[in-house]
Amino acid sequence: MSKNKLVEGQKEKLSLSAASFETLKRPLLVYLQATLPSLNPAERLIAEYILKDPERILFSSISQIRHGSGASVGSIVGFCRSLGVKGFADFKITLARELAQGGFSASQKSMNGREDLSLFRNVFEFHSQSLKETQQLNRVENLERASRILESAGRIEFFSIGMSYPVAYTACAKLRLIGLPAATECDSHLQLVNATQLRKGDVAFGISCSGSTNETVRCLEIAREKKATTLCLTNCMKSPITAQADLALYATPSEIKYFQAPLASRITQLALVDALFVSIALRRKNRTLAQLRSAGVKLLEHRI
Repeated sequence: MSKNKLVEGQKEKLSLSAASFETLKRPLLVYLQATLPSLNPAERLIAEYILKDPERILFSSISQIRHGSGASVGSIVGFCRSLGVKGFADFKITLARELAQGGFSASQKSMNGREDLSLFRNVFEFHSQSLKETQQLNRVENLERASRILESAGRIEFFSIGMSYPVAYTACAKLRLIGLPAATECDSHLQLVNATQLRKGDVAFGISCSGSTNETVRCLEIAREKKATTLCLTNCMKSPITAQADLALYATPSEIKYFQAPLASRITQLALVDALFVSIALRRKNRTLAQLRSAGVKLLEHRI
């Protein structure tokens, strides 16, 4: 074997090892759900078959999955490798480890009428699991980086519409409370205008559950053209908004719908907003206390 081929082989092994390590650090099934809309037709068939009953996969052969999903054996193997594992056997090992830790399957079952839980407790259990999955999806380094970007921004503009807008408004209000130059508009046309006025040193923060909201994606695209730093918060990995973001944060995805929006998306998005807020507030402790005292005195004057 030539020296070049040997080096290439070593690089390939290192690449696979690194990818496998990253897979072990993230919730595999949550990642599948989060990337589902961005998968090609063959990959989506496989992912949907796996997500429908993850436990079944542990006892299935690759031919059984081929028959059940309608995808080819080659597509299944390629799909597994795209997740950072060497093949189907390694995928099953990773999946078994995750299910043993009580991940995704517990989240789905919590809303499927377990006899020992009431409807109301089911909702709380579902939100609790979603928050845990959201924590797993976001590296601490990325959260730290996002909070520092916001803290040092000359101007922070939030972009969001529809049911994600209340999250953007809440984030804006929290940052303004501690003295950061945050702003947001509820009108999508004015959001576009504001995006054109951003400059280098400013931050554009887009929030979209689907990650495909045209107006929000367009605002980040314009802000990026103006050299502003772009952040996004979405429930869908590899969605259009992530392509326009210098840094993306992810809330856990969900198949359970409530008024056309994932049930857990607001809770998990708000939790990420709170995490950023607390991180910034603690670094600016003295200034934060001064700002809160000043605002508190005036706000108390408005109470009965």
